[in-house]
Amino acid sequence: MPFADRTEAGRRLAERLGPLRELDPVVLGLPRGGVPVAYEVARALGAPLDVIVVRKLGVPHQPELAMGAVGEDGVLVVNEQALRQTGVGGERLDEVARREGREVEQRARRFRGHHPRVDLTGRTVVIVDDGVATGSTAMAACRVARAHGAKHVVVAVPVAPRGWAADFQSEADEVVALETPRLFMSVGQFYDDFSQTSDAEVTALLDGARAAQAHRRPPTDQDVLVGTLRLPGRLSIPIDAVGLVIFAHGSGSSRLSPRNRYVAEELGRAGLATLLFDLLQPQEEGDRALVFDVPLLAGRLAETARWARDAPLTRSLPIGFFGASTGAAAALCAAARPEIEVAAVVSRGGRPDLAGDCLDAVTAPTLLVVGSRDPAVLNLNRQAQARLRGQTRLQVVPGATHLFEEPGTLEQVADLAAQWFVQHMTGRRATG
Repeated sequence: MPFADRTEAGRRLAERLGPLRELDPVVLGLPRGGVPVAYEVARALGAPLDVIVVRKLGVPHQPELAMGAVGEDGVLVVNEQALRQTGVGGERLDEVARREGREVEQRARRFRGHHPRVDLTGRTVVIVDDGVATGSTAMAACRVARAHGAKHVVVAVPVAPRGWAADFQSEADEVVALETPRLFMSVGQFYDDFSQTSDAEVTALLDGARAAQAHRRPPTDQDVLVGTLRLPGRLSIPIDAVGLVIFAHGSGSSRLSPRNRYVAEELGRAGLATLLFDLLQPQEEGDRALVFDVPLLAGRLAETARWARDAPLTRSLPIGFFGASTGAAAALCAAARPEIEVAAVVSRGGRPDLAGDCLDAVTAPTLLVVGSRDPAVLNLNRQAQARLRGQTRLQVVPGATHLFEEPGTLEQVADLAAQWFVQHMTGRRATG
């Protein structure tokens, strides 16, 4: 399947790489064409974005044969086998390395300006390009990343020739390609728009990614106190947050859910603090009766909102609930309690029918997001919308099933949720 452009390719690649969020990665784009793809990956993973500038060291009179590679800060990787086969001496190698090293430093300054490169020491590194043809540049980037201290190296591209992974076995810990067509002539044949990426575009994308990172505080593990219970959670508060969104996950899920983690990252980019936590303790999660005990879950969610109202870092922030599946029923029941003062609620593929009579008492602005290919749940949400007392909106995402696993659908959920919460939280401060 061809990609419309590098942006679309990056978004689709980011969906595949979602589990890497847990590893706190650094995303490195190969300039220039790999950077627009890498930007979308970094955005989705909540990761810092940088370029990795490398130059292959071609054997004199055989430039297609690499005898090594050079990266920033004078990092030199040598292919000893190529040197033995070609008989290139140390002086000649040093001459080529100095020449290419100067080009590396010039390009790095051009792309990055006065900003230092991101430190890779001990980090998981995701090297991204717009595609792999021969793979020689990406392999050189792997070696340079290792030399800069990377602990775990992933190479990720939208498209590569069939069998490409075998060439990277000794260079990368993981390789990912969305498409590996049998008939492969060039990377460009798999893009509708493969126009050249300019230096200015690379610089703008790096600046944008840097600005987004500057407004993020790293998430912190945060136990939530509910009576005598301690429920494990993950709290993230961006600078100048306009509100706090507390997540209520569905049955069979947890605070580590990749879908909810992705939505939380996107809400953070919109200036919203997020709290992902487990409604049940580990020993309770195997009890199906508790998993579907909406009054119990709603009570714990309400207690969590009270806890957030008293916590120093969140006490001034208006509170909203984001519920998925059965968690949406708990969110609606908690929002029905007038003492909680909920600013807004968003339900993703929710089961509002499980909220029962709570629906008649919900006055908070509520957004119901359902996939068009989830007809039973869509019907339940239409019925629930008629009972909710506050401002409501039912948004149907075309082509989405219950879990919003289709390309681009979860992204739409995150965008809709961010707009809804920001609209109903901006300028409103918590009371009480």
